[in-house]
Amino acid sequence: MATEHTTTAPNSPALPASITPALLRRLTALVSAAPDAARVTTTAPYTGLPLADLPVSTPEEVEAAFARARIAQKAWAATPLSERKRILLRYHDLVLNRREEALDLMQAENGKTRRDAHLEVVDIGIVSRYYARNAAKYLAPKRRRGAIPLLTHTTELRHPKGVVTVISPWNYPLSMAASDTIAALMAGNAVVQKPDTQTALTALWSMDLMHEAGLPRDVWQMVIGRGSSIGTPLMDNADYMMFTGSTATGRQIASDAGKRLIGASLELGGKNPMIVLDDADIDKAAEGAVNACFPSAGQLCVSVERLYIPESIRDEFIAAFTARTKKLSIGAAYDYSVDVGSLTTPSQLKTVTEHIDDAVTKGATVLAGGNARPDLGPLFHEPTILTDVTPDMTLHDHETFGPVVSIYTYRDVDEAVTLANATPYGLNASVWTRNGTRGRAVAARIHAGTVNVNEAFAAAWGSIDAPMGGMGDSGLGRRHGADGILKYTEPQTIAHQRIQGFYPPTHITPETWADLLTRALKTMKTIGMR
Repeated sequence: MATEHTTTAPNSPALPASITPALLRRLTALVSAAPDAARVTTTAPYTGLPLADLPVSTPEEVEAAFARARIAQKAWAATPLSERKRILLRYHDLVLNRREEALDLMQAENGKTRRDAHLEVVDIGIVSRYYARNAAKYLAPKRRRGAIPLLTHTTELRHPKGVVTVISPWNYPLSMAASDTIAALMAGNAVVQKPDTQTALTALWSMDLMHEAGLPRDVWQMVIGRGSSIGTPLMDNADYMMFTGSTATGRQIASDAGKRLIGASLELGGKNPMIVLDDADIDKAAEGAVNACFPSAGQLCVSVERLYIPESIRDEFIAAFTARTKKLSIGAAYDYSVDVGSLTTPSQLKTVTEHIDDAVTKGATVLAGGNARPDLGPLFHEPTILTDVTPDMTLHDHETFGPVVSIYTYRDVDEAVTLANATPYGLNASVWTRNGTRGRAVAARIHAGTVNVNEAFAAAWGSIDAPMGGMGDSGLGRRHGADGILKYTEPQTIAHQRIQGFYPPTHITPETWADLLTRALKTMKTIGMR
């Protein structure tokens, strides 16, 4: 394939000292599984060597976890919000104080760089603080306008759903394991969670810290196993489903949830675009593209896989972007010395390799990268830039979920927006320009749940007070903000009618009463009442 000049780091190091046999035993013992359960072994992406030996939960053990959760949830829902807040702020402190342990676990299980892992710690710090300090506002009883002014006293209450199933992925093992659970717990729910087996240690570590912070143990439980084995009890016992993963699986979960008439929130796949406008600062946009495409080796739902560049600056941008990409260091290190880490699973490396090979075979040009790097470890792959990508190539429309991006050109902004929207997905997008007003106007035309101007994805993701989620095949429902906690509640309206209702008093005829009500409605419209 193409000649590659990307620098590399030394061979994979041994596991850090913090990941001791005692820690592994403590975490794996937290899985809701029988003492004599079957076991599954995970491997470290950096080396391919065994990492964790995890017990596997049976369907019966999942049922038992839900039974315990239902009992615990009643007491947890009755726990004052001030106490839930105290527990969550204590958890916030524990996560930050034990940051290095979290980073070691994430790197060992996922293969990402320490810089990318640290963003997950930051994320959980922000999310836990936000919901600890804002949940009371969102969940408090609210007066609503009554049917008859002064005579109808209407209140909206929020009740927890009950027991929430959270199914979290491997690519962001701390963020995705904890952030959705935090909101569910603060709303008064219990949680039974199935993290991806590959990164279960990080999820268990997070739960362990929440227990240490004061959360009753049965309020948050974890089960381990394949969806084909324990997916049915996870669905059948749930009062709400929170899933992050593939669009295909999300569709099945949505269908199953619909049959049970329970709610579901789904963050699914993406084929995220980045549009560079003709007035953009090329150096900043090129640096932004590196940060948009290659974090966590491209294994990020909101990372960019499609770059749209105006013809007028195409060559200049490509030169700047390619040069920066080739300077990225690749390797395994439990410090901040490398820029790009490993892919996480053999299947992900296979997808990346097949997508690139298919594109090159059909005429795509590799400007940087293009090669797996078994010299660094079993799952490393170079950051890759492609041009001349056509619709007959698999990666043109399908999510690669790896360190691969395709560059396309456009003539005017209308064409750029049309191309960006030419996908069934709609998760995240990025626009680059010197003119913020122009950038926001273009952003509003893009079919995506979040759009960042002069940033890759962190600006929207980190704006925790605003909703985050996808459109189209990228899912439904939102995390963060009011949506992120209220989705875990059932709204209830209580209307107390005083003195007189909608039916006439005995001394007034129905005809006269109908005339009075009609005049009253006209008057309310005239005086501007809502």
